[in-house]
Amino acid sequence: MSVTEFEAKVGILLVDDQPQRLVAYRAILADLQLDLVCARSGREALEHLMDREFAVVLLDVSMPDMDGFEAAKLIHEHPRFERTPIIFVTGVHLDDLDRLKGYSLGAVDYVSVPIVPEILRSKVSVLVELYVKRKELQQANVRLSEANIALQEEKTRELERLNRSLQRANSELEAANQSLQSEIAERARIAQALKEADRHKDEFLAMLAHELRNPLAPIHNAIELMRLKPLADPQLNWARDVIARQLTSLTRLVDDLLDVSRITRGKINLTRQVVELEGLISRAVETVHPLFDEHRHQLTLELPEPGVRVFGDPTRLTQAIANVLGNAAKYTDAGGQILLSATARGEHVEISIRDNGIGIRPEMLPHVFELFTQLDRNDGRTQGGLGIGLALVQQLVQMHGGDVSATSAGPGTGSQFVIRLPLLREQGMPAAAAEEREPEPNLVAQAEPVMDGLPSAVEMASAVAPLVHAGAARMARRILIADDNNDALESLATLLELSGHEVFTATNGGTALQSAERHLPEIVLLDIGMPMLDGYEVAKRIRSQPWGQRITLVALTGWGQDSDRRRSREAGFDSHLVKPLDLETLTDLLARLPAKPTRSSAAANGGSGPVGAKPAVS
Repeated sequence: MSVTEFEAKVGILLVDDQPQRLVAYRAILADLQLDLVCARSGREALEHLMDREFAVVLLDVSMPDMDGFEAAKLIHEHPRFERTPIIFVTGVHLDDLDRLKGYSLGAVDYVSVPIVPEILRSKVSVLVELYVKRKELQQANVRLSEANIALQEEKTRELERLNRSLQRANSELEAANQSLQSEIAERARIAQALKEADRHKDEFLAMLAHELRNPLAPIHNAIELMRLKPLADPQLNWARDVIARQLTSLTRLVDDLLDVSRITRGKINLTRQVVELEGLISRAVETVHPLFDEHRHQLTLELPEPGVRVFGDPTRLTQAIANVLGNAAKYTDAGGQILLSATARGEHVEISIRDNGIGIRPEMLPHVFELFTQLDRNDGRTQGGLGIGLALVQQLVQMHGGDVSATSAGPGTGSQFVIRLPLLREQGMPAAAAEEREPEPNLVAQAEPVMDGLPSAVEMASAVAPLVHAGAARMARRILIADDNNDALESLATLLELSGHEVFTATNGGTALQSAERHLPEIVLLDIGMPMLDGYEVAKRIRSQPWGQRITLVALTGWGQDSDRRRSREAGFDSHLVKPLDLETLTDLLARLPAKPTRSSAAANGGSGPVGAKPAVS
C-alpha cells in the first residue's frame, strides 16, 4: 500500500524557527503527497503532537527558548510518541558527542544545512514507508483479532456440541466406573496384603536369624574350648574340624537370610577406609579356599603391584570378591581352572574372575544379578544357596561407586565377572569421602561393623591364642555374663576363665542386676532377650545407680540390625556385639578398658568405683 492509498494522508511535522527553511522543507517534500505541518518552536511542535500522530518529525537543533535536543527529550518522554522517529537538522558542525547525545534522545538520523533535496526526500520516504507498514500491521492485527474471536466463538459452539456428546458418554461410563470401583478396592486390599506380607517376611527373617544365632553361640564356644584342650585321637580332631566348618557354613546361611532383608530395604551400611587391593583379594581367597580345595580347582592369581588402594568397607568388599569367587567355584566342574586378575585402568581398578565352568545361557545373562537367581548345571542339578550372592555383589559394588558385569559365550564356555571400583591414587581418602566420614567413633560405633558371621579357621586360631595367654599378656578383668541360654552362658564363662579373668554369671535380668551391685564388675555382657528383666531394662537400671556409671555395658544378642544397635545405645550400652561372639573383638575390647580400680578405692567411693565420668573406650 502506497502513501496515497492510505485512508488518510500521513502527517510530517516540520519544526524550525526560520520561516525560509520551513518553506524549503515544504518544497522539497511536496512531491511525496504528505500532510506537512509546520511549527516554529519546540512548544508549538508539542501542541501539534498532542492533537494528532505524525510519521516523522523534522527537528531543527538550534532554536531559541527550547533547542532541538530538549524538544526531542520531551517528545520521547511521552508514551504516545516514544516511537516517533526524529530527524535532526543542523546548520553547524556537530562532533561525535553531540551526535551521540542526539541518538540517545531518539534521533534516527541527521541532515545538514544546506540540505540536499534528494537525501531529505529519501530519508523521509523510508520513515514514512515504515510508518505505513506499521499501521498496516496494526490493522492486520485488528483483523486477526476479530478472526480469532470468530474462531473462538465457533470453537466454543463446537465444544458445546462435544460436551453434550461427552456427557452422554460419561453417563455410559459412570456405570462401568462403578463396577470398576470394587475391582480397584480389591486390588488395593491385595497390595496392602502384599506389603504386610513383605513386612512379616522381614520380621520373620530377623527373628529366624536371631533364633538360629542363639544355638550357634554355645556351639562356637564349645569348639573353641575343644581347641584349647589337646585331643589325642585324630578322629576327634577331624570331627571337631568338621563341626567348625559346618558351623561356618550355617552362620553364612544365617547372614544370607539377613542380607535378603537388608538388600530389599537398603539397610546395608558401609564403614569406609583406605584399603590395599592385594589385602582384599587375599582375604577373599582365604574365605573361599576350603571350597576350592573341596572341588580341587586350580586358582591362578595375577595381582597388581603393591600400593594399589581403594576407599571402601574392607569387610563388604571382601564379601563381594569372595561371593564371585565362590560362584565360580560352584559352577565349575571338579579340577577346573579359575583365574583372578586385578589391574589399574585409568581412574578405576578392575578385578576380573574368569573360569572354564558351565557358562551362562544368553537369556540368563541379564538376570544373573537379580535376587534368587540360580543357574542350572549341565547335569540338571542346581547348586545350594539362596541365590542372593551376586545380587549382593552388585549392590555392594554400586554403593562403592563401581559396577560389576558378567559375560559368557554360552553353555560350556565358562564365564567372566569383572568388578570395577574407583582407584585411590593419592595417599589418604578422597575429599568427597572425607566429607561423608562421621566423627571418630566411640566404643558403640566401633563395635557396629563387627561381622555377623563366624571367623574363619585362621581367624579362630589367631583369636584363641590371645585368649589363652591373656593372663600373662593382658590384665585380668572382673566380668559379669548374663544369658538365659545355659550352654552359651557356661561355655563363654569357661573360655574367659581359662583366659585368666574373674567371671560371674546370671541366668536372668533380676539376678544380673543383683550380681552387678554385689560384685561391681568392670564389664557386663548382657543378653537382650532374658526373662524377668530384659537386657535393655537391666542396662537402664545399672546406669541409674552411682556404682554403675563406670561399668562397661556390652549387649550380646542375636539381633544385629541398625534399629537394634540404636536401641542399645539409648538404653546405655557401650557396645553391641552379635552372636556368635567374635573372640578377637571381645579380646580387643577388654584390652581397651582402663586399669581397674582397687577394691579399697571402690569401697572408698561408696562402691561406685573412682570418682568421675567413665572414660570412653576407643
